[in-house]
Amino acid sequence: MSSEKQTNPEIRMETLGLTVTYNKTVQGVKGVSMPMYNNKVTAFIGPSGCGKTTFLRSLNRMHDLLPEAEVEGKALLDGEDIYDPRIDPVVIRRKIGMVFQKPTPFPTRSIYDNVAAGLQLVGIKKKDVLDGVVERALRDAALWDEVKDRLRSPGGSLSGGQQQRLSIARALAVEPEVILMDEPTSSLDPMSTTKIEELIQELKKQVTIVIVTHNMQQAQRVSDYTAFFYVGELVEFSPTSVLFNNPTEERTKEYLQGAFS
Repeated sequence: MSSEKQTNPEIRMETLGLTVTYNKTVQGVKGVSMPMYNNKVTAFIGPSGCGKTTFLRSLNRMHDLLPEAEVEGKALLDGEDIYDPRIDPVVIRRKIGMVFQKPTPFPTRSIYDNVAAGLQLVGIKKKDVLDGVVERALRDAALWDEVKDRLRSPGGSLSGGQQQRLSIARALAVEPEVILMDEPTSSLDPMSTTKIEELIQELKKQVTIVIVTHNMQQAQRVSDYTAFFYVGELVEFSPTSVLFNNPTEERTKEYLQGAFS
């Protein structure tokens, strides 16, 4: 166990001066330092193009896939820098799952195979093991009762809200420590949105959750902490109730009052 983890037992992830630069000139994120607390939900809010998603994707090394992107600074998971060159990014992405804006099931693969995909990728093939993991992940994603009798149906046959919960189940199957969610309800109807928000509250008992949202009411409903980003900078970070009711930064106050969006 690292000393960072020992001295900060409540912090699951933390960034120190994290900067993301595109094409060596454009800074999408500028020197962000902030904690993400264990078994809590942290929401990122701010105008479009302000760096929220860029920062989120830096938290599981997705920028490695973009040759024009360069990341500086540190992103710590349990006190260890995920950008240490000795650490395999594939291992990082198992520990830090991602749920995208639009549901991302494999549409022609079965519901069962969608959930089992991550385990099969690392060579786990025993049916009893896979059966147990698939059921657990679907239960944790509040989807089991709706699909248990049609596990061999294509993932693409589910409704939009069910597909998003299937995407969450797939992320949960490999037992991550953190789940990153990039506007996970923006393409869903109100009923499906409510189910996802209720699911987030249940899931934080197991994992740490970081969510990007344009919906400030959603941030208030689901998160314990909120970070306000503007033009690539972290302007303010605090408990959600404090940030929304008593922000300290003028730009935060103006954004919350609708002065800009």
